[in-house]
Amino acid sequence: MTILQVDALKVDRSGISIIRNAALTAQSGEISVLLGSNGAGKTTLLESLSGIIPAKNGAITLDGQQLSKLWPGARAKAGISHVEQGRTVFSEMTTEENLKVALAPGADLNEAYDLFPELLQRRTVKAGMLSGGEQQMVVIARSIVNRPKVMMIDEMSSGLAPIIVSRLMTAVRKLADQGMAIILVEQFASLALAIGNRAYVLRRGEVVYDGACAKLAKDPALMHRLYLGERAKM
Repeated sequence: MTILQVDALKVDRSGISIIRNAALTAQSGEISVLLGSNGAGKTTLLESLSGIIPAKNGAITLDGQQLSKLWPGARAKAGISHVEQGRTVFSEMTTEENLKVALAPGADLNEAYDLFPELLQRRTVKAGMLSGGEQQMVVIARSIVNRPKVMMIDEMSSGLAPIIVSRLMTAVRKLADQGMAIILVEQFASLALAIGNRAYVLRRGEVVYDGACAKLAKDPALMHRLYLGERAKM
């Protein structure tokens, strides 16, 4: 079973402490949902895990392998995939060409098309001509064909219609059910909690909730208090 373990993580930006003693776990078959208000440190946390930003202190391990000192490419080879905000596609390349650039040895494009049949119909269309929802499918599919152990997805629903967001959420749940470990940062907390297993709430760079998604989903008042500053009993 794949396990990503983060312990006592500290991350600074421009000399300012952003993440403070954060700890979380992501394991195969589960979705770990990372919530928090704007500026809580969610994106910085993901960037530290993928190696974009170096951690000041703490440990990041994947199946027992220490990743903290590895550069981003080495972390990707170890099994970490980071789907960043912004739906970055190679706009002058077709949908299929976008997928092929990430194709891992032994992987098959059908793995992407099985999850997103919509892309098969758009395989010869330049990615820059796709809708926002289709572009988000492309960046997730591009991650899939690289065969990661852990996929981190940052705000995939931003700017998309509710029906598209629902479609993407279903796909992410399917990936977890197939054995992938998922860390999902999402602005629509209720939707993320509905498909997730374990929830973490960040406030000013600290984890103030670590528990079941179902418990948090049933208590909107607790969510509100966590965002405003209350630390849950864990």
